[in-house]
Amino acid sequence: MEIEQLAHEVEEVSAVYAANNGIDRTDDWLILKLNEEVGELTQAYLARSGQARDKGLAAAELDADFRAELADVLSHVLLLAHRFEVDVVREVENKWLVWRPR
Repeated sequence: MEIEQLAHEVEEVSAVYAANNGIDRTDDWLILKLNEEVGELTQAYLARSGQARDKGLAAAELDADFRAELADVLSHVLLLAHRFEVDVVREVENKWLVWRPR
């Protein structure tokens, strides 16, 4: 799946989630939600790496949590990019890929 299609589908899911839960997806909500998801990713990483409580989860469950939180963070980055009309691919090319070894 192309990133533009992924972003479109994430936007659709987020809109439905917000409507079903009475959430006003303001600019502030989007950035705060991303921050929340980064915190959850950090918690999942710490548990997975043995630096925090594993809450009785098996290694496979800790890995699954980590992967799921990565997906949440990426999805919220895509939501912010959509809201502010940022071409994420172009920005990654301009910021990161200019440093590719030739």
